[in-house]
Amino acid sequence: MKDEHEDEGQVRPPALWVQGLGKEYEGGMRALDDLSFQVRPGEILGLVGPNGAGKTTALRMISGVLPIREGRVVLAGHDLATDEVAAKRRLGWVPEDPKPFDTMTVEEHLAFTAALFRVDPWRKRADELLERFELRDKRKALGGELSRGMRQKLAFACAWLPRPAVVLLDEPLSGLDPRGIRAARAAMEELAAEGAALILSSHLLELIQALATRLLILDHGRKVFEGSLEEARTALAPDEGSSLEEIFFAATGEDADGPWLRGGDEER
Repeated sequence: MKDEHEDEGQVRPPALWVQGLGKEYEGGMRALDDLSFQVRPGEILGLVGPNGAGKTTALRMISGVLPIREGRVVLAGHDLATDEVAAKRRLGWVPEDPKPFDTMTVEEHLAFTAALFRVDPWRKRADELLERFELRDKRKALGGELSRGMRQKLAFACAWLPRPAVVLLDEPLSGLDPRGIRAARAAMEELAAEGAALILSSHLLELIQALATRLLILDHGRKVFEGSLEEARTALAPDEGSSLEEIFFAATGEDADGPWLRGGDEER
């Protein structure tokens, strides 16, 4: 776990501000309940919790995929409710299973992204991203022809193209081969170093420990912890030398064979 990002001792204003976010499904089930947190430029927030904790729901609401009926989201100073277009132009989004357009080529996806986010010039950066994510030989391939891993790499390239202020990543390493995983991890670290704020949701505890600046643990739609790994050990762990896995089990009440480490298809 890295030290919290600071700029000559000055705490930067948040790039992402979430206040009182809530979501209720039919039948009265609360998927999210009064979720509030901030992510500052240069931070990577590790978002973790059991299956059904509300992680994917939270990310979809912050991205604007799901409507916000309770709470407020501010992206790079733009309120998602009142200034939606400007807010979304500062946002990058890498879902767990990206769905590119079947009849558009990889290169056309980047051109479309550049037009949508008003990136000009864009070709040089697009070429760099195609190289970084091993898509150069696939630039003329149609979205419907791409493998699972290639779709994930294309999602990274499109999200990175506009140099977003905030990036949401939901299980971003799913489907990637070892080379792709290495490239994706390096890309996340470099984007944070450039000043972007990242939310990384993953069941891979080693990934969270390696990259995250802070932790946000959800359980049953509620925040049960937010802070650094050391703060989590102090607040939650049974002893000073507790592992990250033990901290999460303590926070969520799961045993070592709990379902959330095995993954699953239910809403996270």
